[in-house]
Amino acid sequence: MRNILAAALLLMPLLGASVAHSHALLDHAEPGVGATAPTAPRELILVFTERIEPVFSAVEVDDMAGNRVDQGKIWLDGKNAAIVHVPIKPIGAGAYKVTWHAVSVDTHRTEGSFTFSVAGP
Repeated sequence: MRNILAAALLLMPLLGASVAHSHALLDHAEPGVGATAPTAPRELILVFTERIEPVFSAVEVDDMAGNRVDQGKIWLDGKNAAIVHVPIKPIGAGAYKVTWHAVSVDTHRTEGSFTFSVAGP
């Protein structure tokens, strides 16, 4: 009995680590989180740590006045379902807020937000 308890205690950190990795977390974005793009991007790219389900995931891009500047749809990269493309309407210089939620293929939901800026047209 003591051996079983000891084995369970040793395995607990490993089990916790595997659960933490079963969520689609934002790895990076282009334009980068907090970055200033020299010109206005035509699309935003979000790269997650796991494949996501696009039907249950969304990305919204707003200017600082609260006007939505994304085109209301996302699509996954054809070679990697962890890469999300977000088409953006023509935008100008200024700051923008990205709000996202993602559901990974194992149904775990994550969410977050970040800002980026555009230096010129």
